[in-house]
Amino acid sequence: MKRILIAGFVFSTLSTFAQKATKPDAYAKTITADDLKKHLYIVAGPEMEGRETATPGQKRAAAYIESQFRSLGLQPGNNGSYQLFYDVFQDSLTNATLEVNGQPFQLDKDFNPNLGNYPATLKFSEITFIGSGASDSVKNMNLTGKLVMVIATAPQGRGGGGGSNILPQLANKGIAGVLMIGGPYPRPNPLLRKGQQSTSNYRRFVNPQIYSISENVARAIAGNDFDNIKSNTSSIKMYNANILMETEKTTVTSQSSNVIAVLPGTDLKDQYLFVTAHYDHLGKRGDSVIYYGADDDGSGTVGVLEIAEAFAKAKAAGKGPRRSVVFMTVSGEEKGLWGSDYYSSHPVFPLDKTTADLNIDMIGRTDSSRKKGDSLNYVYVVGDDKLSSDLRSISEGVNKKYAKMELDYKFNDPNDRNRIYYRSDHYNFAKKGVPIIFYYDGMLGADYHKPTDTPDKINYNLLAKRAQLVFYTAWEMANRNDMLKRDIPLDNNVFNRAF
Repeated sequence: MKRILIAGFVFSTLSTFAQKATKPDAYAKTITADDLKKHLYIVAGPEMEGRETATPGQKRAAAYIESQFRSLGLQPGNNGSYQLFYDVFQDSLTNATLEVNGQPFQLDKDFNPNLGNYPATLKFSEITFIGSGASDSVKNMNLTGKLVMVIATAPQGRGGGGGSNILPQLANKGIAGVLMIGGPYPRPNPLLRKGQQSTSNYRRFVNPQIYSISENVARAIAGNDFDNIKSNTSSIKMYNANILMETEKTTVTSQSSNVIAVLPGTDLKDQYLFVTAHYDHLGKRGDSVIYYGADDDGSGTVGVLEIAEAFAKAKAAGKGPRRSVVFMTVSGEEKGLWGSDYYSSHPVFPLDKTTADLNIDMIGRTDSSRKKGDSLNYVYVVGDDKLSSDLRSISEGVNKKYAKMELDYKFNDPNDRNRIYYRSDHYNFAKKGVPIIFYYDGMLGADYHKPTDTPDKINYNLLAKRAQLVFYTAWEMANRNDMLKRDIPLDNNVFNRAF
């Protein structure tokens, strides 16, 4: 009964709106499979080189998106500019030193610093060896400012850090440095010298300096005792040794950007509806392997372009939306939602006047694990049960009237092991209390994050239908009398569990 009443209310609301405003059907039909395909073969083409954040390929993609927004007559969304820039920092190792009692060891032959280390010179006169099975004894040890040596129990990573099953017990002990005995040494090929990118050159806390070392280094410290501690996992021993650890790095600062365009509204132009997608992907490996990112998220990016065109054509015909519609494609999503995080922290348009964000991330493929319903007429709708009670009623009412797709709420499950709700750019709007809907195809298998995510594998008719659904929903939200209610409290405990 309750469901029937809600549906009836939504239908009545939409019918009233339809009598007052232009019907959107003619403009929705301008979102076509052919146009989406034309855009996607460019956005996910080889010349974009996988669109990795802060690379020339990403910047070429940004230029293409800007050119499309400009050609539609949309206004620049960032105070006269179509791009909102933010800094990206990347450290590179320039040199590293490791000495034991004055004996120098060679980089890549006997040791490697973790690329996450900060530039520093550390000198120790004492080192504590802790065996992998000594966790109970570690609990009451004072290791603040100490250098410890452990045996790696996991493969060495790209930064030379490796792993050890004792490290979790040491994490909160205030350790200054870790020497991790691992291999293989000498290395057949030098480890990478470039570290991970970041959006801040400052740290909230400093991690211990971690060096991966060979058994030769360990023997220089422990002497003949090394064979004993290596075989005894419960060992805890202290050694007197003068140890010099020095990491030298340089930091390169580059820029990435979000591309933003706005279609001004009419009587409610000081209120805003966002339609978003991320246009970055994973870039390339070497000179020949490109991660094209056609579905992830070329499909959402071209969807935004087509939705923008539909609104622009309505505006040109004198049927523009009441609220201003902001079209934003962001970079840095694959790095950790950087672009949307930057925008939500430096909003161009007031977040309290932003009625909703409709975010599109992967809408061009099908989910092979979905065994129910019509695989060619569905979309996963995520987040419509949070923040605003208006979201689902509007979404379902619009879909029932126009698109008639199967709306699948699988990823609204709070126990979703994939944590989809937290993994795209809508999340940074939701953290600020802005109601969101996330549209998604569920394609986490097959070609996900592989070079084989190419434009030829996209179902363009299905992509068009999903983009039309987003357009219809945006049309209703941009033209209704009231902003969406924010009547479901933000669960900070849930948000703090995001990764």
